[in-house]
Amino acid sequence: MFRKLSFIMSIAAAATACSGTGSNPFFGEYQTPHEVPPFDKIKTAHYLPAFEEAVKRQAAEVESIAASAQAPDFANTIEALELSGEMLTRVQHVFFNLAEAETSPEMDNIAETVTPMLSKHTDDILLNAQLFARITAVYAQRDSLSLSLEQKKLLENTYKDFVRGGAALSPESKEKLRQVNEQLSTLLLRFGQNLLSETNAFQLVIDDTSDLSGLPKSLVDVAAATAEADGKTGKWVFTLKNPSIMPFLQYSDSRPLREKMLNAYASRGNNGNDKDNNEVVAQIVSLRVQKANLLGYETYADYVLEDCMAKNPQNVYNMLGQLWEPALRKAAQEQQEQQALADKSAGPSPLSAADWRYYEQKIKRQSYSLDDEQLRPYFKLENVREGIFTLVEKLYGVTFTQVTDVPVYHRDVVCFGANDGNGDFLGLIYMDFFPRSGKRGGAWMTDFREQRYHNGKRVTPVISLVCNFSPPTNGAPALLTPDEVETFFHEFGHALHSLFSDCQYRSLAGTNVPRDFVEMLSQIMENWAFRPELLSLYAKHYETNEVIPADLVRKITAAARYGQGFKTVEYLAASWLDMDYHIVKDAAKIAVQQFEKSSMDKIRLTPSILPRYRTTYFNHIFSSSAYEAGYYSYIWSEVLDADAFDQFVKTGNVFDKGIATALRKCILERGGTEDAMTLYKRFRGGEPSITPLLERRGLK
Repeated sequence: MFRKLSFIMSIAAAATACSGTGSNPFFGEYQTPHEVPPFDKIKTAHYLPAFEEAVKRQAAEVESIAASAQAPDFANTIEALELSGEMLTRVQHVFFNLAEAETSPEMDNIAETVTPMLSKHTDDILLNAQLFARITAVYAQRDSLSLSLEQKKLLENTYKDFVRGGAALSPESKEKLRQVNEQLSTLLLRFGQNLLSETNAFQLVIDDTSDLSGLPKSLVDVAAATAEADGKTGKWVFTLKNPSIMPFLQYSDSRPLREKMLNAYASRGNNGNDKDNNEVVAQIVSLRVQKANLLGYETYADYVLEDCMAKNPQNVYNMLGQLWEPALRKAAQEQQEQQALADKSAGPSPLSAADWRYYEQKIKRQSYSLDDEQLRPYFKLENVREGIFTLVEKLYGVTFTQVTDVPVYHRDVVCFGANDGNGDFLGLIYMDFFPRSGKRGGAWMTDFREQRYHNGKRVTPVISLVCNFSPPTNGAPALLTPDEVETFFHEFGHALHSLFSDCQYRSLAGTNVPRDFVEMLSQIMENWAFRPELLSLYAKHYETNEVIPADLVRKITAAARYGQGFKTVEYLAASWLDMDYHIVKDAAKIAVQQFEKSSMDKIRLTPSILPRYRTTYFNHIFSSSAYEAGYYSYIWSEVLDADAFDQFVKTGNVFDKGIATALRKCILERGGTEDAMTLYKRFRGGEPSITPLLERRGLK
């Protein structure tokens, strides 16, 4: 997953310090190596004054553009707007990234203050009639202007952003849109804060060793350390963070405890307390319908998808439908196998949602002699990182070196610099791997600075990978599960998209592409994670340094398709739920739990599988404007990444530099400077085929 700030942000010349504000790091240039944020000097008290000043500065810049006496042209209107708001860009990048990775009650309070402020500021720009008139005048001349391909794309995007932002509405509708946007910004923030609180609030405390039956030592050690840190010496504490709950569901022999954990996980935000998200979701859905209608769209999905590869809801539903029946059949087959095993080992009792992961592991042990715990000793975090570095060097000639002279925002964070094969510096990557109470769950890539050109010189990106991996315990290093390995490769794919970016304008650079295209560049990296050719180079036992045995690699390959029915069904169910919420046409508040049930009943979701995300903890679509009406993007992009990787496979060399170079030049470097399918077809030489995806998931 990647994260982008949803407010207008653009880059310009560095801001100068103001009288009386010299102690605030945001008011001047960063005096740090590579001009990274001075995390060691930034205090919580700096944010609000910096936001207030930054908004004031960009407002003045925008007013100057709008009121200019010069005839509107590309440079003095479109480019000038793109280059406005340098200070606001820097403040937002630091604050909102840390509000997710290293938050606190004080940060939450600031977010509640600045979120409506920024929503108003964005609307002040997008709804500025004088500014829109200038943009429209330039857009009307677009066919006669001598513009580069990238300039044409920036002009097109700017005009569309203003239209989609309400610039062409009547004064009355503009005012209504302002109100809707302000309410939405506050509700999205509240949803995420509620979810983090609910996730942190639950603990399963075990004080009887018999209740640890089946659990691997590594997980038990982490639970003991968690208990110790929480003042519960001699006990074991399990949480709803992924490195704790997911292996617990896989290995715990106690069905009641598995059900207790899963019920707590699946009821987050749905507990009838002050952190309940049902009313929040109902309001968000209603407001999104109102926003879509104000802007002339029948549904919010129509509004969102217009700018995506899918273009409209029907195309999304058609794609989901192509996969749904094969996925259901595959899941039914897996369930039958697991039910037979459960009946033998525990007596007749229908499988529940808390049983899937548990019996999947048992089937893998029985049928493939494979267990995730067998693999973890070969996936030491640092080795996996070096494996990714090795892959990127083999494909693209890029090397990585740890950088120790830059400030970091937490002691766990490490930083690496990337250098191209010709020695050019590409950018920096911060890596933040382990869970903590101030970090939201999941994994994502984001930016502290996006790539662009300034005065003819490439401004290098500063990227951040934030994860929640299994931490080191009892003197042992961090040993990753296969899912965590895959996640690391995935997020690094997003990082490469930003690192390789070579675009003139920030708003077109890196991952600023349609959401149903952006995941292609992350998901294609996952294809290499367990390839025998790469495993032999990085998967080494953390104690003996022995390379992973060939027999174990063969087992990984043989078992790769097992469980794909379950994974595909839970993912597609969440995608369906997302789309259903966003094709609602009536702004009247919905009954959230009833709506979810109706949505899942409609697709005949088997009762023993939960959608990957239920409504009240569906962070992707209700805590930001990143993936609403867009959770389908992962599978849409997977069609592309499977088709693209198939090209490597067919050459017989998964490290083929020729194909990698084409991928870099045709897609990775180009950001959003052209239509996504145009970029893909230039790389691939034709339309993508769905066949490689069906084969990969064992659905064909």
